[in-house]
Amino acid sequence: MNVPRRGDLLRVSGALLFAFLFTVAIHQVRAVSGNAPDFSCRSSGEEVIVHINSGDSGSTIAQTLFSKGVVKSAESYFRVAVGDERSQRVAPGDHRLTKANCAKAVLNELLDTKRIAGLIAVQEGMWVSEVLPQMYSAGFAKKDVTHALTKVKRPSGFTLTEGLLFPAQYSFDKDVSAEAALISMITRAEQEMKRAGFYDGKSKFSPQKLLIIASLIQAEGSEEDFGKVSRVIYNRLAKGMPLQFDSTVHYVKKLRGNIFLSTQSTLIRSPYNTYQRYGLPPGPINNPGAKAMKAALNPEIGPWIYFITVAPGDTRFTDNLGEFNQWKVEYKKNLRAGKFRGDQ
Repeated sequence: MNVPRRGDLLRVSGALLFAFLFTVAIHQVRAVSGNAPDFSCRSSGEEVIVHINSGDSGSTIAQTLFSKGVVKSAESYFRVAVGDERSQRVAPGDHRLTKANCAKAVLNELLDTKRIAGLIAVQEGMWVSEVLPQMYSAGFAKKDVTHALTKVKRPSGFTLTEGLLFPAQYSFDKDVSAEAALISMITRAEQEMKRAGFYDGKSKFSPQKLLIIASLIQAEGSEEDFGKVSRVIYNRLAKGMPLQFDSTVHYVKKLRGNIFLSTQSTLIRSPYNTYQRYGLPPGPINNPGAKAMKAALNPEIGPWIYFITVAPGDTRFTDNLGEFNQWKVEYKKNLRAGKFRGDQ
């Protein structure tokens, strides 16, 4: 596979590499005496499309905004950008901005994802099948994306793309290929896995299996429970128990927002059905975020082998089957009472 061109590399909101350029150029701002000319703040008015290139420095963005009539002076935006670290998260791409606006309001508009054309917002726990429609909406041809999925190179030891499209906000220039876009997401996932310690050799699990565990944690728990869910996985595997995670069946059936799982569904024939198969599923069941990755390597200490969400916001963990069954009765009562209605 050919190495993508510089213009094809990662365009990720939050990953722009011009922070140090701000520091270098800050002396330009200090050299400007007095207050920089600025418009009054406004929330509506005539709009213009402004294109931000990947790698643009704060001073370059300021000049672009001034040339488009968005800010009254390049210095006004640059001063705001230097004083607000959020400016480092301005994504490349086409932004819809209000003309003749104050610099502070312009920065807020630049950070408003609804004003970015072609934004691909990969959320924690999304399936690849949910990310692809966003790529189509962003202008990538379906046939190009399909071809790229078969051609794209994954990190060594990884056989599937599921799990490797790291959750983040992506915006790509028009000349970026579908393959390069996928490489951007996969590269970010590999970076986050390294940051989490997947490649440190301290776990008995391979990086791919750790990613599978992370995806299970992402699907089954809220952030405050990630460490406990991780421990349940480790404890069940150690005891030779099936994981029996509803999320794995939901993944097979492509069901979202349905907390109830019928007995018939647990009998579905699939290598991902952890009610019928022992051990980890053959691949990740979603694209997990950094916190789930960290929890996959750092389970909390505890004896838990059961957990259940009795009511929204009330997830309980135990190693006692009798206690778990009592909680299950309570869960079913709350389910009939409609307490999970928003989750159905």
